[in-house]
Amino acid sequence: MSYQAPVKDMLFNIQHLAGLETLTRQVPAFADFGLDTAGAVLEECAKLTQDVIAPLNFEGDKNPSSWKDGVVTTTPGFKQAFRAYAEGGWQGLVHPTEFGGQGAPKTIAAACNEMLQSANMSFALCPLLTDGAVEALLTAGSDEQRATFIPRLLDGSWTGTMNLTEPQAGSDLALVRTRAEPQPDGTYKIFGTKIFITYGEHDMAENIVHLVLARVAGAPEGVKGISLFLVPKFLVNADGSLGARNDAHCVSIEHKMGIKASPTAVLQFGDHGGAVGQLIGQENRGLEYMFIMMNAARYGVGLQGIAVADRAYQKAAAYAKERVQSRPVDGSVAGPASIIHHPDVRRMLMTMRSLTEGCRAMASTAAAALDAAHHHPDAEARQQNQAFYDFMVPLVKGYSTEMSQEVTSLGVQVHGGMGFIEETGAAQYYRDAKILTIYEGTTAIQANDLVGRKTTRDGGRLARGIAGQIEATEGELAKRDSAAAKAMLKALRASRADFLAAVDFIAAQGKANANAAYAGSVPYLMLAGNLVAGWQLARALMAAEDALATDKAFMAAKITTARFYAEHILPRTGALRAAIVDGADSVTELALESF
Repeated sequence: MSYQAPVKDMLFNIQHLAGLETLTRQVPAFADFGLDTAGAVLEECAKLTQDVIAPLNFEGDKNPSSWKDGVVTTTPGFKQAFRAYAEGGWQGLVHPTEFGGQGAPKTIAAACNEMLQSANMSFALCPLLTDGAVEALLTAGSDEQRATFIPRLLDGSWTGTMNLTEPQAGSDLALVRTRAEPQPDGTYKIFGTKIFITYGEHDMAENIVHLVLARVAGAPEGVKGISLFLVPKFLVNADGSLGARNDAHCVSIEHKMGIKASPTAVLQFGDHGGAVGQLIGQENRGLEYMFIMMNAARYGVGLQGIAVADRAYQKAAAYAKERVQSRPVDGSVAGPASIIHHPDVRRMLMTMRSLTEGCRAMASTAAAALDAAHHHPDAEARQQNQAFYDFMVPLVKGYSTEMSQEVTSLGVQVHGGMGFIEETGAAQYYRDAKILTIYEGTTAIQANDLVGRKTTRDGGRLARGIAGQIEATEGELAKRDSAAAKAMLKALRASRADFLAAVDFIAAQGKANANAAYAGSVPYLMLAGNLVAGWQLARALMAAEDALATDKAFMAAKITTARFYAEHILPRTGALRAAIVDGADSVTELALESF
């Protein structure tokens, strides 16, 4: 089954949940990006992703990137697809026009990014990392660095990477040992090994711009002594042309469970005298700058979870309509019928659909908040939207990627035994999805951030403020008489109470009994993500009821999907609440030697 971009659902979210028309009125820079423009952009992106990039997805799994003598060759067709992507201006969609970008709102760009990831996650990782490098340069790069590097990153001539992890330093960046030695000309020589570098070497662009964390001699210990350096594969001359090969080389690529077509490189810096690097920003502020890349990438990984879930759902739904097996239990068909007639298959498909649409709605709302945080004319509005977005990032990343595990597993289940056979393609989505809960910060790291920085630091004030917004939505639901609205109101109200109980517990225990608070950190993230996705589907339900006459089939499906989420997914928060509030002791009680 070929990929079909869910343009209609994306535009529904952009209009009714993200509030694009309000954003374009408030922000002059976005005045040209109304709903008509958004529709045109999404339709063009759909054509590229469906027709050019998606057909390479299965091929990339069978014939992944390969390494030989330091050279990485990507899957056949990737190089040509990347040229089409770059020449279409898609890399610069959300970036400033002064550097050759389109200056579009993230509200629109996020939908395009989801399409790209759905079409081919392995391929889409290259643009994702380049986006992060551009964000870091926009934040901390010098005028010269921006002028030299950003236009070429946006036009696809060059691509970008993040170089954090080392063999001895996974998520604990305090253990980074790569060193940087200052040179008389103001550059630095970089020495060290970096692992898990996505697209650290490939054949799709002329140059690769590595952003590398390293320590300058005499720097403070731990994370406070890390600096960020720009280390290109080829040195760049004063006129912007490419110069000599830098001393940064790929010594191998990993053999992986999923995303096989994406080369995950081991990079060696400085084996032949030192790799030449430029300092980005100030010494010892590298982790601060790298977090700019990581935050952008974390949101992007959340979109990957939504994207692979949607691809798995589309494939499973198509298979369920075709696969004939057994008689329906209600006798509606005399003989064997397609399995979509069976209630449990419908339950699985509705679970897949509602989780995917709920997370998509949550991500779209978060993107709109980031647009307002960066561009709203009122300073207080910018601050409020930034706080909301910061709270959303671990939910989009953590909940959406964990969700993708469930959805892609269900996708295999719907296929039955054929789902276990690689030729059907269902297993690839399951394998590809697993990494999403690990890279750019594991689910536990996202949960620790949600507990420590986003909840206990302010005593739960921001979290309770979001609960207040959800309560306001409940007030709107209470004015409606439909069965779907009543079901959503009942479930949303109960889940909000679960959330507030968890917030109160974590805010109280965060400093007094840290183990108790953090023992429930992942359940807390899952509770919060479930609730916020359900909240957005509640808003979607009301918008769909109001617009039912405009597109009856689509709006009715949206209402039913939201009701299913209310009745089958939101109730999960009760069990999560119990685990958080009542189950902390049993997490840490068992003696270490008993494991």
